[in-house]
Amino acid sequence: MARIIVVGAGMGGLAAASRLATLGHRVTVLEAAGTHGGQVGSYRREGFGFDTGPGLLALPAVYRDLALKTGREPLERLVGLRPVDPESRHLFPDGTGLLLPNASRGGVGQALDAAFGAGSGARWGELLNRGRTVWEATRRPLLEEPRPAVDPADPYPAPPRRGLSRLLPRGRPTLADAARELGGGPGPAALLGEYALRYGLDPRTAPASATVLPYMEQSFGVWYVDGGLRALADAVFERCGERGAEFRFDTPVRALELDGERVVGVRTDEGVLAADAVLSAVPGLGVTAPADPAPGRFTVLLALDGARPAGTAHRTVVHAADPDAEARAVFTDRALPPRPTVQVLRPDDPALVPGPDAEAAVLTVTVPADLTLAATEQDAYAGELLAHLAAAGLDLRPRLRWRETRLTATVPPPRWPAGTSPRPTGRPGRACT
Repeated sequence: MARIIVVGAGMGGLAAASRLATLGHRVTVLEAAGTHGGQVGSYRREGFGFDTGPGLLALPAVYRDLALKTGREPLERLVGLRPVDPESRHLFPDGTGLLLPNASRGGVGQALDAAFGAGSGARWGELLNRGRTVWEATRRPLLEEPRPAVDPADPYPAPPRRGLSRLLPRGRPTLADAARELGGGPGPAALLGEYALRYGLDPRTAPASATVLPYMEQSFGVWYVDGGLRALADAVFERCGERGAEFRFDTPVRALELDGERVVGVRTDEGVLAADAVLSAVPGLGVTAPADPAPGRFTVLLALDGARPAGTAHRTVVHAADPDAEARAVFTDRALPPRPTVQVLRPDDPALVPGPDAEAAVLTVTVPADLTLAATEQDAYAGELLAHLAAAGLDLRPRLRWRETRLTATVPPPRWPAGTSPRPTGRPGRACT
């Protein structure tokens, strides 16, 4: 079987390594950091536990398929998995509150009618139908089928057109265009824009096909992994080891090793590692022109005194005082957004607290790409966020035992030296990203 190097031990790299190793290939995973999981990290202090990256799981079917393909067992044997209900609570600047049920389009429509007026739910349902069209057209080519071979002589390969033409009507509408059709005041538009912002998209310019994001969550549900999402990363990592994949941490890949246009390995600080194929789970590897980096994330970890109040929603979204100003700050001015959209995760999980009289919460805000903040600036912004939540009716400050901040700034992809830019090919010895 082939010698395959996987660059990156994030969730994508772990999934690829486990699948390839299950097929019998000799797989080596190279990771620049000292551990696996990528952005799916965790932090523990004084008995409190926090997810430092994503905290909820959408589309668990992807991992169910991975568990079956690599071990012929259900995902629930690897991790505890349960739906989050309600899916989310939303607090808007005009005082409106909205509670969305999990995986219930009918229930979501009723909630929208109650919050924003009759007809709001029907219009939202029409929007989700558009998202369903996107899902049905893209699910197979994007999630289930191999990527088509790319001709290295063609610098601008045309994307596959099957099923996509009807998604790109005249003028290429944006998500903002779809939001204007929702009516019901600023609330429904802010609700839609939050999905884009959470996934790193500018709500003003994201394509209208981003309606697939609320469609997926409200159709297939949102799920929580017991112990935090890091437990899922640990489970997939263990599966890789069971299938014989080798891991080398603290080993950044500096360049691809080429023989003409053929990829024959990778170059690290320890020398060249030969391979029949290289699979990159790191954005930018094998790309000559760096893409615009995605926004960063500012996270505040809160250790709270007192038990989690009964009826507390797992996920609460406090919406920005001015969504347009927030988008300008993040995507145009590259500045910290004042009174921004804040996601508050408050899991009901005894494994994350030192006892029944404590609660762990995580605040997350989308911030500009490659933002740098001194420790004092991070602490000051955390204080502003807590005041913003208090003004919305969610005051956690009286219960605060301690807090810590995290700033995750995106890293631009590597710039490859002239003449060594690797290009994907359809031949053995290829580099795939």
